[in-house]
Amino acid sequence: MSETVSTTPEQYVIGIDYGTLSGRAVVVRVSDGEELAEAVLDYPHAVMDSVLAETGETLPPEWALQVPSDYVDVLKTAVPQAVARAGIDPAQVIGIGTDFTACTMVPTLADGTPLNELPEFAGRPHAYVKLWKHHAAQPHADRINELAAARNESWLPRYGGLISSEWEFAKGLQLLEEDREIYDRMEHWVEAADWIVWQLTGNYVRNACTAGYKGILQDGEYPSREFLGALNPDFADFAETKVAHEIGQLGDAAGTLSAQAAAWTGLREGIAVAVGNVDAHVTAPAARAVHPGQMVAIMGTSTCHVMNSDRLVEVPGMCGVVDGGIVSGLYGYEAGQSGVGDIFAWYVKNQVPASYVTDAAAAGLSVHQHLTELVKDQPVGAHGLLALDWNNGNRSVLVDTELSGLLLGQTLATRPEEIYRALLESTAFGTRMIVETFNDSGVPVTEFIAAGGLIKNAFLMQSYSDILRLPISVIGSEQGPALGSAMHAAVAAGAYRDIREASDAMGRLQADAYQPDEARADAYDALYAEYATLHDYFGRGANDVMKRLKDRRREALETAQAETAQTTTAEEAGA
Repeated sequence: MSETVSTTPEQYVIGIDYGTLSGRAVVVRVSDGEELAEAVLDYPHAVMDSVLAETGETLPPEWALQVPSDYVDVLKTAVPQAVARAGIDPAQVIGIGTDFTACTMVPTLADGTPLNELPEFAGRPHAYVKLWKHHAAQPHADRINELAAARNESWLPRYGGLISSEWEFAKGLQLLEEDREIYDRMEHWVEAADWIVWQLTGNYVRNACTAGYKGILQDGEYPSREFLGALNPDFADFAETKVAHEIGQLGDAAGTLSAQAAAWTGLREGIAVAVGNVDAHVTAPAARAVHPGQMVAIMGTSTCHVMNSDRLVEVPGMCGVVDGGIVSGLYGYEAGQSGVGDIFAWYVKNQVPASYVTDAAAAGLSVHQHLTELVKDQPVGAHGLLALDWNNGNRSVLVDTELSGLLLGQTLATRPEEIYRALLESTAFGTRMIVETFNDSGVPVTEFIAAGGLIKNAFLMQSYSDILRLPISVIGSEQGPALGSAMHAAVAAGAYRDIREASDAMGRLQADAYQPDEARADAYDALYAEYATLHDYFGRGANDVMKRLKDRRREALETAQAETAQTTTAEEAGA
């Protein structure tokens, strides 16, 4: 008896991962998660953290802006390129899913037009996208936290007791108080994750993930008018008039591909477009982490730690806990580190001698690889160094962007590669602080899974395993967020019943790829104890020198900017 051969054509989905510096489109086969092709577009305007591209105006410290049209350019270029490289018929694509950095906010008109695209606002910094790492709203976050604590707001413990300056309400309050005209003209305060789905479908749907984690939506309610009005009377209706909107559940369809977006992408009009999602949270199903206790660390420029649990617990310093925030039926927890890969990149760009760059090129290695090779066999602690991983502030468990980096133990014998290793280790110590806080709070981490670009560094992964004293599994995809987005697209298109089923079929994982070494783990325990002491000393108020230094920096820069402006005005008057 002959076997029946299926003639059903393969189906495909597109996952689009919007990162800090670029957008990546990946073509994924629905039946098994095979990634056929990808294409990347570096954002033309990158990150504006020093000057506003439109005018050349110097931006204040801690600002980080982007241009929303760059995100649409990803749809116009990366998607058709990826489909062409995959060699498939675009008619076989049944859905699109997207993920974004968060909290990244776009001020828009009622129809979704970003305010920076209005000619009268093109030169106004507050009209642009505030990227996740825009930390200039820290004073506003401080006021939110102080008032919420004083009023015993029920939602505050759901976020570890502190709201971040990165989130929707702090950035919104900054906008109100620093550029009232922009605030009044703004009709929607939109997560970029939802704005790009709006561009794809013509429908504005707020995703449950960012609404819960970044928008303080708990038990179906935002912070009250009374609370917001106590911050600023003109802020009282912020949630009602600027934020609140239809909520879409993860894995649902936000709508279908519009004719305009079909023309941009080369795909069929009417295919499913999944509700937006966050890069970290969407990665968990891609790594087959859909059960309680599986912590996924998405390691890139920053690191986001996400995990599911069947219990609701208040974990100090967590970024949030949301019912169904990752997988329906479970509580999704989030924590994170504001700087990881960014710290390594800063060091290589600004601190490494030219001779190292030359030697790395001669060896056919990147500078990162060269530094790793030079120091990877050194015994634990032999460099005599210890660092705090706060170059971009601390997201968890201190939730304080006013903290800064620290390096102790330098001598005239210290080598560049030793400092590099100390920085790598500091980020692992920061992750251990997060893991221990979850364990101590009754949300045990039973499995640790790594994803993101940094998993390519085997020495870094082994160091994490030694420092955490845990085996580390590694996602079997180099594009975890894009794969996760594609899986949600498959669910939205009806190919799978839910994300758990899609995870089983399409997810990829290398289980226990790294095992802790007992001797190294013992040595790291001693270093971690020193790290924990410094962590509490500088991070919990014993010595606020980091904050005082940042204040002085701001004052000096503001004074210099004012003096420059006065000089320019005088010169123009004289002319």
